[in-house]
Amino acid sequence: MMPQQPLSSEENTVESTKQHTSTDTHRPDKQEEACGVFGVYAPTEDVAKLAYFGLYALQHRGQESAGIATFQGKQVHLHKGMGLVSQVFNEEILASLPGKISVGHTRYSTTGSSRVANAQPAVVETRLGALALAHNGNLVNTAQLREDLTKRNFSLATTTDSEMIAVAIAAEVESGKDWVDAAITAFGRCSGAFSLAIGTPAGLIGTRDPNGIRPLVIGTLGSNPVRYVLASETCGLDIIGAEYLREVKPGELVWITEEGLTSYQWSSKPERKLCIFEMIYFARPDSVVHDETLFSYRLRLGRQLALESTPDADIVIAVPDSGVPAAIGFSRASGIPYGEGLIKNRYVGRTFIQPTQSMREAGIRMKLNPLKDVLGGKRIVIVDDSIVRGTTSRKIIKALRDAGASEVHMRISSPPVTHPCFYGIDTDSQDQLIGATKSVEEIATHIGVDSLAYLSLEGMMLATGEDPNNFCSACFTGDYPVPVPETLKRSKLMLEELKV
Repeated sequence: MMPQQPLSSEENTVESTKQHTSTDTHRPDKQEEACGVFGVYAPTEDVAKLAYFGLYALQHRGQESAGIATFQGKQVHLHKGMGLVSQVFNEEILASLPGKISVGHTRYSTTGSSRVANAQPAVVETRLGALALAHNGNLVNTAQLREDLTKRNFSLATTTDSEMIAVAIAAEVESGKDWVDAAITAFGRCSGAFSLAIGTPAGLIGTRDPNGIRPLVIGTLGSNPVRYVLASETCGLDIIGAEYLREVKPGELVWITEEGLTSYQWSSKPERKLCIFEMIYFARPDSVVHDETLFSYRLRLGRQLALESTPDADIVIAVPDSGVPAAIGFSRASGIPYGEGLIKNRYVGRTFIQPTQSMREAGIRMKLNPLKDVLGGKRIVIVDDSIVRGTTSRKIIKALRDAGASEVHMRISSPPVTHPCFYGIDTDSQDQLIGATKSVEEIATHIGVDSLAYLSLEGMMLATGEDPNNFCSACFTGDYPVPVPETLKRSKLMLEELKV
């Protein structure tokens, strides 16, 4: 067997990269989104443009880097770079990505540092041609997988678990297996969360881990012939006019070629554990899960929250945009009028320019600004989906009080976040999570509210209308569906201590 090298400048590959340099060390007071993956098999379409618009719809899932790979026979074309989808691609670049298969990715780093080499798709060469892999999730056995691949003389060019999956598949191809058998064997060696779109010269692969922790759906474009699309969420289908077909099942592999879609159930013990935070916050509210938009689920979260804890107040407002559906639900159930109290600057992305110290001291408000004439003299209920560290909540509460609010009551449409995620969400170590280190009363004092209440775990699950066992809620309970090695827990704590 030949030692497998990650693809760099092979003669059958056209690759370009775009690098942005950031000195932004800001840590948002939210769980950072997972990643977005997208795949297209459409011989009669401009697959690079389809991938571009699909990623554009999935931009909320990762704003750090973006990439698209396309397959034109045996030749793979690749472009990726740091920044938003609209910053990484233009018409000229998309025109340089011909083919009938495309795989795209938008990233927020979990395993692997923030640099262009770690941007996806990860592309490696095999005896059957190149494969391009886009990954949403995070493996918990990367140390073991890296050791196994190294022992087999397979080298790794990046620090991502995604490249490890790609190289593990390539290793099985080199041993004589076809694409499907190689992928299934490699998946059996991976532990953790992984929803994948994988392009090859022969077809497109989509898969989810046996617990289906991260989402992946299938859509169709037209009917003669049927063309297939893979996306992290249904909003990625809607933007290109694709029709939702179904989700990829936990532990399933779909193989899409000119002959159609073939399904393989590669896991013998699939057990659905969709991340509950996908429902609460990560996925777009217009995305569909279980035959309804997540906007409807989030309305129910707000209604349940009002049933559990409604203070005397004059107006209900939201922390935009993620708190809006729950705030509307809270208003309807409580009878307290809903109003706009904070205006969001929707043109603010991740800035590479740091404000001056005097701007910080003046209370720079880049993203949210209160409406003083709406809030002045009012008793306010402000609804948000979560509190991770409390830093942003504290600034928002101060801004509301500066705007003249007489009372501020905060309601959170999820339970306290008490445990870190190891399945593809960038959370702090446990000692950095305010819900793990302070009581609700202490948090209320810390952020400066008159009262604070969280939705109960039971209420959150009741709102799903499903069996609670179908969801991963480890960030609230510490009950991890895939065992997390103690070494990984310790390494997360060490990384947190090194952060600026």
